[in-house]
Amino acid sequence: MQTISTSDITIHIRDEGPRDGRAVVLANSLGTDLRIWDALLPLLPAGLRIVRFDKRGHGLTDATPAPYSMDQLVADAEAVCDGLSLRDVTFVGLSIGGLIGQGLAARRPDLVRALVLMDTAAQIGTAQLWQDRIDTINRDGIAALAGPILERWFTPAFRDADPEFPLWRNMLTRTTVAGYAGCCAAIAGADLTESTRALTLPVLAMAGDQDGSTPPDLVRATADLCGAEFHVIPDAGHIPCVEQPAATARLLTDFLERTAP
Repeated sequence: MQTISTSDITIHIRDEGPRDGRAVVLANSLGTDLRIWDALLPLLPAGLRIVRFDKRGHGLTDATPAPYSMDQLVADAEAVCDGLSLRDVTFVGLSIGGLIGQGLAARRPDLVRALVLMDTAAQIGTAQLWQDRIDTINRDGIAALAGPILERWFTPAFRDADPEFPLWRNMLTRTTVAGYAGCCAAIAGADLTESTRALTLPVLAMAGDQDGSTPPDLVRATADLCGAEFHVIPDAGHIPCVEQPAATARLLTDFLERTAP
């Protein structure tokens, strides 16, 4: 296993591909780990250096006590990039990973060359919505909310027929309560509207047409904010890299080709 250590946590990473390849860093969504990209990666161009990491409190990364801040999560991503001496990164962020990507691009324009915002926004939900979710999982556990969460993540067709669906439920419900609640608090406190409006790097935004967490209109509004191109992926919920990896890969590959050094 591969790790990056900071002053307070050990971050689980996967660093794959040639060391001199173009760096693509992927940050996953709330309640998932770096395996969320498994179906997508074989469909991307050869020769890329692909770096994935588990957020604080997710996967195999340490879970520090909640709450977390968005600045803290951005600093973790920054530590991964600096620890691996990555530069000119294309940062691909899904949901909270997209918030992290926006924050990192604003903080470190020397580090991020291009940004992909997948099913995310500059501000997601309200502070009260996230506090209600924190209160519920602290009282009853993540399993108490698993049904509604998975309905927003995946289309009915996927939930009803795909043999992998139970594994995604397991991934969600096995996330640490501290990690899930901590990241909920980070989202609750994040309004990146002004810093995202000021971004000048190339940005691609996309959303599943049936996303129940960050609907296409919300993602489109953030795309408009920073002058990004925007695409809707048919027959996908909140995690199109799982439901529609080929369509997601085509959009990402085209963007990589057009933003190549």
